Amino acid sequence: MSFLDQLKVQASAVRNRQDEQQANQHASTLAAEHACKTVQYYLEEMVRQLNIIEPDGPRLSLDGKTPWPDMKLNGFQIDARKKMLRDREVFDYVAVGWQIVPRTGQPVSGSVSANFLPDLQRLEARMAAGWVQHERHEVRHPEKNTLQLVRLEYITHSRGNIRVTPDHENAVLSFRLANLTGFGLSHTTWPAAQVQSAVLDELAKMVCGQPSRFC
Repeated sequence: MSFLDQLKVQASAVRNRQDEQQANQHASTLAAEHACKTVQYYLEEMVRQLNIIEPDGPRLSLDGKTPWPDMKLNGFQIDARKKMLRDREVFDYVAVGWQIVPRTGQPVSGSVSANFLPDLQRLEARMAAGWVQHERHEVRHPEKNTLQLVRLEYITHSRGNIRVTPDHENAVLSFRLANLTGFGLSHTTWPAAQVQSAVLDELAKMVCGQPSRFC
């Protein structure tokens, strides 16, 4: 075999690998897009029903000692955005958000306090995760002016959120869950091929505070 023939063989092998890679990318993209469409349709239907039902919200407490009143979920809204990937419009994310408000009456004021930095950081992290409006007040010694504690005054109003982000290269969907079972964030991933109604039913159960196998 001449050297030129060897180059032809090598070039053919490279082309075959490139074609195979493109085929795999195309298949992964299609799988991720199909899963996103399934998620979008399911969440649209879920939002319509839950805005009527207004299910009970999670039991909330910022410090584990001061309970919030019984809460409910309302104001569900869905949002889906697109982006360009390899000259093709694809899903960037699908998201749904809602309000967490008292079951009866209007949001009320409350307060929690901390005199140690780690406790304060945990409280502020939960407030940030829950989008809880609050004001910070430093309580100092009347004579020494030393900091005794920090009091955080808040309103019993929070928000929940689900954000689904596709990985088109690997045919995987990433789920970011905010305040579904209490203050805090959790993350999980599902292969695109498995994101079907049965899996999304488990997610909806989680939103409604029912036992769930989603995470």
